[in-house]
Amino acid sequence: MVWMALDHTRDFFTNIPFEPETLAKTNLALFATRWVTHFCAPMFFFLAGTSAFLYGQRRSRRDLRQFLVTRGLWLIFLEFTVVGTAWTFQLPRGFFGVIWALGASMLILSLVVALPIRWITTLSIAVMIGHNLLDSIHPEQLGPLTWLGKLLHARGEVVLPFGIHEFVLFPLIPLAAVMAAGYAFGQFYLLECGRRRKLMAALGLGLTLAFVVLRATNLYGNPPMGLGGVSQGDWHLQATLDKTLILFFDVEKYPPSLQYLLMTIGPSLLLLAALDYEGRRDATSVLLIFGRVPMFFYVLHLYLIHWVAVLVAVLFHQPANWLFHGAIFSDTPSGYGHGLPFVYLMWFTVLGILYFPCRRFADLKQRRKDWWLSYL
Repeated sequence: MVWMALDHTRDFFTNIPFEPETLAKTNLALFATRWVTHFCAPMFFFLAGTSAFLYGQRRSRRDLRQFLVTRGLWLIFLEFTVVGTAWTFQLPRGFFGVIWALGASMLILSLVVALPIRWITTLSIAVMIGHNLLDSIHPEQLGPLTWLGKLLHARGEVVLPFGIHEFVLFPLIPLAAVMAAGYAFGQFYLLECGRRRKLMAALGLGLTLAFVVLRATNLYGNPPMGLGGVSQGDWHLQATLDKTLILFFDVEKYPPSLQYLLMTIGPSLLLLAALDYEGRRDATSVLLIFGRVPMFFYVLHLYLIHWVAVLVAVLFHQPANWLFHGAIFSDTPSGYGHGLPFVYLMWFTVLGILYFPCRRFADLKQRRKDWWLSYL
């Protein structure tokens, strides 16, 4: 959640008129600021699946499916209303972002949970490994189903039935499989803590090494440049060390390639193993405040960052009107934005402000069990 806020703060405050992954223009600090946030989306899906598994251990299969369906529909509704408005300050305005993909993946998982756990494990792994075989299929080849092809496996503008134009940022494949894999992973949390940590560490190390091998050899798992993604495609040595490192870790996020999933989920499992022991009382407990109210934090942080961006623009006599007309969906106007040090300052400021309402809301959820609180 905290790394995600950094990426969104950079979106609204940066003075860089290009993507941080643009190899010819970027630098190591800018790319690293973007790269550390890559771990967010895959683990949102993965751990949402794990949470669903644990929820299902305490309730019936019917209750689990109802939970996934209602939360999934709620997230999709939020994406195209409250969340979309937070990004654009226009209503109605939404796009197929991470919240829509989470909601749609929950709807798919509500059907998948009827399968035996070994089938769920096998199918989710197969989709995550095999989906890059679809890279050579362009959605336009599907004719009248082009919109469906983009929703499933391509980033970009889509024309839906009835002439509705929207933008697909997070295609559904393989993110639904990542959530299903997280559901199967929930079995780890039925094990004794010491054994669980060892298995998670071994799995995390194995996935990380698999990424290194696949990336170093360009054997498989990342689309070549020119297929509509953001990454630079295959890896090869560059003229400088920093450019070589940037290209090595610049793998496709939209949709997340196999290499991207290995690069992010592998180290994340190592971190989970390191943090997973009973009775911890350290600085990470502060982060639990945000983790206990994820949707409340998500919606609030978007509105806060957007309004702070407006305030800062006015104070620094920079263009502010564009922030009310689509913001990051438009080209940054000349004379707007700040460098990375200021972006980090705003990130810390936003987190400091958010801590207090999130703590109060987390306390409220702990004291009361009203049904509507579970949707926030």
